Amino acid sequence: MKKLVLALALISGVFSVNAQEEEEEQKQGWTKEGNISLLFNQSAFNEEWTGGGTSNIAGNLLFNYDFNYLKDDFTWDNKFLLDYGMTKQRSDEFARKTSDRLEFNSIAGKQVQDSNWFYSLFLNFRTQITKGYKFGEDAETGQTTRTEYTNFLSPAYLQFGPGMMWKKSENFYVNIAPATGRMVFVDKEFTSGPGYVDGDYFGVDANKAMRFELGASVSGYAKFDILENVKMENLINLYSNYLEDPQNVDIDYTMNVKMKINDYLSTNLIFQAIYDDNAVKGFQIREVFGLGINYGF
Repeated sequence: MKKLVLALALISGVFSVNAQEEEEEQKQGWTKEGNISLLFNQSAFNEEWTGGGTSNIAGNLLFNYDFNYLKDDFTWDNKFLLDYGMTKQRSDEFARKTSDRLEFNSIAGKQVQDSNWFYSLFLNFRTQITKGYKFGEDAETGQTTRTEYTNFLSPAYLQFGPGMMWKKSENFYVNIAPATGRMVFVDKEFTSGPGYVDGDYFGVDANKAMRFELGASVSGYAKFDILENVKMENLINLYSNYLEDPQNVDIDYTMNVKMKINDYLSTNLIFQAIYDDNAVKGFQIREVFGLGINYGF
């Protein structure tokens, strides 16, 4: 775990170098920018195809909207992110989610004299949109089974707290919040069943719908050009719970590389890695790559 955190810190350092290559003149007042992308992946095989394979189709919807405010030594950055994807194989009875993320980030800062440091206050909220299932196989029929495991606002995470932010521009900043409150919300139905053990469902105790934590948070954002028409956006959030197993640092890292073809077409590579031992005892990794239809506003 320590090696991984160190590696992520080194990556952030690389982002810092790239983000500082160009000075940006900050615009006073509100600045707004949004983008909608629809990614497609598809494979098809007829019955005579001897090489093996299963026909499938997949789609991923990305909605990203930034609305930021700057007035003299006060800054307020907001980001709304929606990421939803589905895939369906011809041989599978059920369609399956490949991604489901609804997230809002907000951070306000008051500049410390004429420096890149700000007194800050941040808020992060994230959940999912639709039901999530655990899939299995019926021992007698061999058919695929599914059991509901998650739902909208179950789980949902809310983090907030004061801290210090180092900010070069709207496209690069790091926030350190040593007194972060964190609430995990779930549907009580998932913690009220017979034989439920405290903490089994995202760390929430039996017959409860919320878990409170107090810890330290480090979050960062970096967006820059790798090459002409190739942009990389990175979001990272590290969290340590003082009240329980502080050595187990929760990690949520997302990278989105957008390679522009023209004003309406691009290829996108999305990579996300999550570590949260209250959810899964191991890393959750996903990767999406496909042709995107884009609309910017």
